[in-house]
Amino acid sequence: MKRVILAITGASAAILGIRVLELLKEAEVETHLIVSRAAQQTITSETDWAVADVKALASACYEPEDIGARIASGSFVTEGMLVVPCSIKTLSGIANSYADNLVVRAADVCLKEGRRLILAVRETPLHLGHLRLMRQAARAGAVIFPPVPAFYGRAQTVAELVSNLAGRILLRMGIENEHYHQWSGSDQ
Repeated sequence: MKRVILAITGASAAILGIRVLELLKEAEVETHLIVSRAAQQTITSETDWAVADVKALASACYEPEDIGARIASGSFVTEGMLVVPCSIKTLSGIANSYADNLVVRAADVCLKEGRRLILAVRETPLHLGHLRLMRQAARAGAVIFPPVPAFYGRAQTVAELVSNLAGRILLRMGIENEHYHQWSGSDQ
């Protein structure tokens, strides 16, 4: 069974992190979830989900302050980690190896162990400082995956856009699924 760490941070788009968690469960992937304090507020304000119900989808949950959690060690083997959505604050911590919480520590472990780390950085517009942090994280080995929808799938609802993005994120993690629109070429 595959094992993945998922962090939901306080950036807007909490529903995307929740959908990723749902699809991981559907794919029977063992999930280790961290919901930051800011994400708990965002989930409440942006969705109809209760934080407890989100946590119930995961195989295991951790408090963001629990630096001693097993996912903070390289000896806890995973496929990697997804940070969906990834706030600029979290991006900054990861890019600068400032591991003052479990999200950043687990991400740092993935980088040092050569495991996948996918950051769905959610901010717009971006200023030079944001771009610098993304470059720094990418140079350390992170995949920068802004949640930009693919419009060629002609989604009819926000839920379809969210599922497509979640499917694409999982595909980048190496988890096959049918939830993203595959481009089949033009009919010209």
